Amino acid sequence: MSIWLQILISLVQILFTASIILVTVAYLVYFERKISAWAQNRIGPNRVGPYGLLQPFADVLKLFFKEDIVPHAANKPIHTLAPILALVIALSTFAVIPIGPPIYIFDLKIPLVVADVNMGILYILALTSVGVYAITFSGWSSGSKYSLLGGIRSSAQMISYEISMGFSIAGVLIFSESLRPMEIVNSQAGFMWNAFVQPIGFITFVVAAFAETNRLPFDLPEAEPELVGGYHTEYSSMKFAAFFLAEYANMIIAAGLIVTLYLGGWQIPYIENLGLSYTLTTSLQILGFFVKMAAVLFFIIWVRWSLPRFRYDQLMNIGWKVMFPLSLLNLIWVAILVMLMN
Repeated sequence: MSIWLQILISLVQILFTASIILVTVAYLVYFERKISAWAQNRIGPNRVGPYGLLQPFADVLKLFFKEDIVPHAANKPIHTLAPILALVIALSTFAVIPIGPPIYIFDLKIPLVVADVNMGILYILALTSVGVYAITFSGWSSGSKYSLLGGIRSSAQMISYEISMGFSIAGVLIFSESLRPMEIVNSQAGFMWNAFVQPIGFITFVVAAFAETNRLPFDLPEAEPELVGGYHTEYSSMKFAAFFLAEYANMIIAAGLIVTLYLGGWQIPYIENLGLSYTLTTSLQILGFFVKMAAVLFFIIWVRWSLPRFRYDQLMNIGWKVMFPLSLLNLIWVAILVMLMN
């Protein structure tokens, strides 16, 4: 394969992935509002378009035409950089998550992942660690005490829960013996999903994912009752929209990671034994990946409208006194399991 053809295929993959994420983000907001309405016995958006399906586009248009207000006391360059950084990191993280097995077009083997790299998990951990800088920058640069408190809370929260997340992922890496997401998916063939093999790691990772994405019951950095809007209190127009997009894009990344690491990725147990054609099998596996992601996203939204927010001391106690020991216990369990299975 020539270098120019590889570049062309990579560009198509990048555009396709970015389009999927942006469209999914738009309708994820719509479905969150519908699910919240269902949970609270309301109707939800139903005015713009049939069943309110055009509501996300109306919201984007409204934000686009709103005035961009920057506080006088703000550090303007960093105030502008923060939402861009948040959105770029959120969109970049999906690059190493495979959505299906390789496909063949005119004898060309094309992996269904933008970057099929051997250090994919390290890439994800690095980007998610950098993501906290966007929130910290936005809180510090706004010149507001509410924003600063939100940024400090977010930094402490992410540091506390990234340790548990890292140990949970370490269990997956020990079992699959690879840092490559495609190999991690292949190691879960049949019913060897990591959610069944290491349930403690699965639970700790899901809880840490909630904390990393600032979703209820871990949305202390925003906490409207005491911090107005937290780190994005002083943002408006498209800068606020960028933070909004980044938050929902991070939800999609979290769901994709949960599916890839613990729910078998695109694997459908024993589908290869049904004697289906390669094209049909691949199509069903890609569909299976997105169905699993949709189920995880529904769960994330459902939790938001079911549980109250933790107090800050409760959040820290759970992170250090519950999550951290459990993730270590899971690591020991996986090491023993791998030793026994040889």
